[in-house]
Amino acid sequence: MTAEALPTPAAPLIPRVSRRRLTGDFLLHVVLQDRVLKRAYPGIMHLLLFVGVTIQVLGTIVNLLQYPLFVPFTIDFFPRGAAYLGFELVMDLAGVAILLGVLMAVFRRLVLRPSYLPSRWDDWVALGLLFLITLLGFVSEGIRLMGVNPAWSAYSPVGAAFAGALQGLALTPAGINTLHQVVFWSHVVTSLALVALIPFTKMRHLITGPLNILARPRLQSGELGTIENIEETEQLGAGKVAEFPTQALLSFDACVQCGRCESVCPATASGMPFSPRQILAGLATTLRTDLVTAGGGHSPATLVGGTFTKEMAWMCTTCGACLRACPLFVDPVSPIVELRRYVTMTTGDVPGSVGEALTQMERRGNPWGLPKENHAPWATELGVRTLQPGEATDVLLFIGCAYGYDARSQKAGRDLALLLQKAGVDFAVLGSAEGCCGETARRLGHEYLFQTMAKQNIETLHGVRFNRILTACAHCYNTLRNEYPHFGGQFEVVHHTELLAELIDQGTLQPGPDSGGKTYAFHDSCYLGRYNEIYQQPRAVMGSVAGLKSVELPRRMENGFCCGGGGGQMWMETDPNTRINHRRLEEVVDQAGADVVVTACPYCLIMMDDAIRSKGVTDAVGVVDLAEILKEHTLP
Repeated sequence: MTAEALPTPAAPLIPRVSRRRLTGDFLLHVVLQDRVLKRAYPGIMHLLLFVGVTIQVLGTIVNLLQYPLFVPFTIDFFPRGAAYLGFELVMDLAGVAILLGVLMAVFRRLVLRPSYLPSRWDDWVALGLLFLITLLGFVSEGIRLMGVNPAWSAYSPVGAAFAGALQGLALTPAGINTLHQVVFWSHVVTSLALVALIPFTKMRHLITGPLNILARPRLQSGELGTIENIEETEQLGAGKVAEFPTQALLSFDACVQCGRCESVCPATASGMPFSPRQILAGLATTLRTDLVTAGGGHSPATLVGGTFTKEMAWMCTTCGACLRACPLFVDPVSPIVELRRYVTMTTGDVPGSVGEALTQMERRGNPWGLPKENHAPWATELGVRTLQPGEATDVLLFIGCAYGYDARSQKAGRDLALLLQKAGVDFAVLGSAEGCCGETARRLGHEYLFQTMAKQNIETLHGVRFNRILTACAHCYNTLRNEYPHFGGQFEVVHHTELLAELIDQGTLQPGPDSGGKTYAFHDSCYLGRYNEIYQQPRAVMGSVAGLKSVELPRRMENGFCCGGGGGQMWMETDPNTRINHRRLEEVVDQAGADVVVTACPYCLIMMDDAIRSKGVTDAVGVVDLAEILKEHTLP
């Protein structure tokens, strides 16, 4: 008799985090709605509805508990005297807030009509019921005040106004009582109808939204989920909606299609047939048809090539703008990567350029497909020490593929090394022992290749001694800092913008004044800025150059616009009419009026250089790495 393996227990829906953190998340993101309020008009609109409905619900509960309907759940502290007058006033103001919120929502959908905001039947049902419930409540209150005529009616100003308006009906006491019964029960039935409709409309986000906020994966910023035991697991990625984890399914259902993700998506803005909102909408629809309403004989939908076109999954740059925009922490990036994992590691039906890049990484160890001997020749030329196993250094310079193989980026790498030598930094490189960090493979869905590269690099790094890893690549930085720890690679990692700012503060680098008269604009890399919140250090380095004229781009820092190179897009063929780097260049030249765009990531450097050359504006605008600016003014 053979023993059968027990099924792996499902991960808990709510991750194991402290109660304090869960409470803090609930208060900040659900009650205070910090992310909702980042946009003024919809933020105020939603806050009015949220606060108004919350107060009305709580007030109604207080009222109901005065009746012997829920024994033993009764309360004896119903507000009396001045407290009751305050209670009445607050309830009236809450009703006004609901009406204002509904009117703002209707105006937004009928007049403002943002392109990213779809209108569906359940939107109008929810708004109509909220308006009708509140209106009936005020009418019911007005009829009651008209019949009783209390001295304190001024503390129910809206109800008093309705009472005054209804006086013209000249109703008898019996008529007032009959009308009140009709309106009151209409109010009750309408309210119950709203409650009954919650599971069948987007109003269920009242439950799924907060639950998703609390249940979201607690990964490092910029870290993708890991396929554990990848050599043994049978499921690689997600080809059908049922193959997503429970939390992901919850997030699909929690999405209310507000379109904030779409409004900040660089692919959508550039005209690509792609939208993170549509991805989530497709997943939510497939979730319902495959897992909720499916009958006998129903075949689960194929996602890539079925629900979505084969090309759609490859248009995302994984820039993270959508992640920061969503008030409910719905993540479109991870599902897209899961779709890529399925296609890459299960079906193999990947675009030609993707397959070529992954093949080069498998065969040559880098997406450029160049031999190891071509990696960073400038390091040898400058006499940079190569660290041997067991040897030690203060700073280990992890060069990365771009600064090692790309001709344009090699100049920036060389200038960085010169600055480190000028500052007297004790640093060294790994030489031929340095492998690709694997970031491109992971974003393109080849999780197995990434894990292989990561483990090889971690083994190499554990074989030498150092205090810090320094890298000038934002993608290497994010991978080494946020993703390697999962595989046992716990290292202190700094970006070259951080170290250069540190050396300037220490006085070991002292840049001279600028005399060129050009205007510079810093472009925030998505993986350096949004994912790792390095915003001030590069600006501090630029600010250390006396007389350097700099301007900010309209979309910057957390709201920065992608260069178009992330998520493996560096290696994909794209339509010249929808290239993201062209949109960013237009912003640099036409809106900011800059002569030079400054980057702190080789992907951004390459993409902006490509845009400048393809647009034929090399005489009008240039692109440099931050290290190049500092070297020019420190080692002229």
